[in-house]
Amino acid sequence: MWFYKARIVEDYLDKDRKEIFSEKVRAGKRTYFFDVKATKSNDYYLTITESKRKYNKDEDVYSYEKHKIFLYKEDFNKFLAALNQTVDHVKEELLPDIDFEHFGRDEDSDLTKSPSDLDSSDLKWD
Repeated sequence: MWFYKARIVEDYLDKDRKEIFSEKVRAGKRTYFFDVKATKSNDYYLTITESKRKYNKDEDVYSYEKHKIFLYKEDFNKFLAALNQTVDHVKEELLPDIDFEHFGRDEDSDLTKSPSDLDSSDLKWD
């Protein structure tokens, strides 16, 4: 029941909000959307949406499971700092031998692989 109420609140907050900018990242079976939106008073916020395609065997149809994060401007710097620290830790401490500069990119420089899609042939070892 609480999930249903949360969904109604999320839909209400997100409804009729003017989209200012959008960026899409495909990562394996998931797609991430980074959308800048404006409130009625022209205050800006970011929504980060993870969309994952799911197959329903019973109905023989695909649907999308979505998870959304609302990030408000007063939290941008804290969020970005934590994300950068976390990514840097993985790169420097956990996987120091991987060349992340060219890792997981195709010819158009779009991200094509998520960590869950990797196998040992994807890793570059010196």
